[in-house]
Amino acid sequence: MNKKEHWENVFSQKQQNEVSWYQPVPKASIEFFESNNVSKDAKIIDVGSGDSYFIDYLIDKGYKNIYALDISENALNRLKNRLGEKADSVHWIVSDVLEFKADTHFDYWHDRAAFHFLSDPNDVNKYISITDEYINKNGNMMVATFSDSGPLKCNGINIKQYSKGELVDQFAKSFEKIKCVDETHSTPFNTNQNFTFCSFVKK
Repeated sequence: MNKKEHWENVFSQKQQNEVSWYQPVPKASIEFFESNNVSKDAKIIDVGSGDSYFIDYLIDKGYKNIYALDISENALNRLKNRLGEKADSVHWIVSDVLEFKADTHFDYWHDRAAFHFLSDPNDVNKYISITDEYINKNGNMMVATFSDSGPLKCNGINIKQYSKGELVDQFAKSFEKIKCVDETHSTPFNTNQNFTFCSFVKK
């Protein structure tokens, strides 16, 4: 089963609260976003969006240029169905982030737990080059991964753990760190996952 098939199956077979990343209030993502004072007309992309409630937050706060990207069409369809008429205000992109192409650039890049699925160094470097290409100068980026004390797998797939320093170093060529924090995420299964969250500004 290839990567796309895997995630299409996950989002067709499991309910929202049957996946470990379920988070009805994405507290850390919201706190990082609000700390950057992002303007209402900013172009914002949520990478590996799934059926994340971060999109709901952006819509409710009046942001107009919202892009949701996920490899799984089933995931985005679930989110569209939940949003109802509000879904019309979102740009929907079904794509592997490594194959992502756009005719626009972004002021805010949000990635909660997509980057850490890239374990091949070539894929990591490609992702970094994509952020460099598509994020505007002085634009902001938030990336969250499993920390160096977090899980080694997610949904049966090996991931790459990052300490704060390691995550900062990956993006150091084009991005300056604003802040990094650790967060413990409580899953629907009464287990805890430790995350590293870092925010950056494009040089």
